[in-house]
Amino acid sequence: MLTTVLRGLVAASLAVLPLTVATPAHAVETVPLSEAVSRLPVDTESRAGYDRDSFKHWNKGDDPSDGCHTRSEVLITEAVEPPTVGPRCRLSGGTWWSYYDATWVTSASGLDIDHMVPLAESWDSGASAWTPERREAYANDQGAATSLVAVTARSNRSKADQDPSTWLPPAAEVHCRYVAEWVGTKLRWALTADEAEVAALHETAAGCPDQSVTYEPAT
Repeated sequence: MLTTVLRGLVAASLAVLPLTVATPAHAVETVPLSEAVSRLPVDTESRAGYDRDSFKHWNKGDDPSDGCHTRSEVLITEAVEPPTVGPRCRLSGGTWWSYYDATWVTSASGLDIDHMVPLAESWDSGASAWTPERREAYANDQGAATSLVAVTARSNRSKADQDPSTWLPPAAEVHCRYVAEWVGTKLRWALTADEAEVAALHETAAGCPDQSVTYEPAT
């Protein structure tokens, strides 16, 4: 009788265990843009001590065995027409759409990989307190499709390290998308925003009633 009871308890515990293990620690969330902006913690920014070299990039990417670093992996992933990948991950051919300025690009050398939230801005917003390993993870983040984006070098350099209070993409029709991706990246990495930035985000969000933000907190 005791053996039967014990077996029943073991079976019951095993039946419950997969439910516990399968529960995600960091669930994906989708919320309206205006609500997402309201979730950003507001704080002052400081660039004291910033050094771009504090963010190791590009590293060996998501697949160290493919011989491509993060930049090349992003280019391959975002290509509308895939490039030919040669020895040492040399890319030739291919076509890309730079959504910042609504421009087609047919050479990988004409593209920059933009950090949606620039490295300097992330430093100002909390990354200064991170470990070097977390800053490297941020600088090479392919875990969210919006963290890194292939765009024309011209548009990326126009943006530089500015936030949406002083810069939005030249293509006005993508402002809702851009702000959603900016906010999603900040929420993903638990970064703060300053008052001018939040005001600009709310202003843009007011004109984007159908825009949502999907993000998953980075581990």
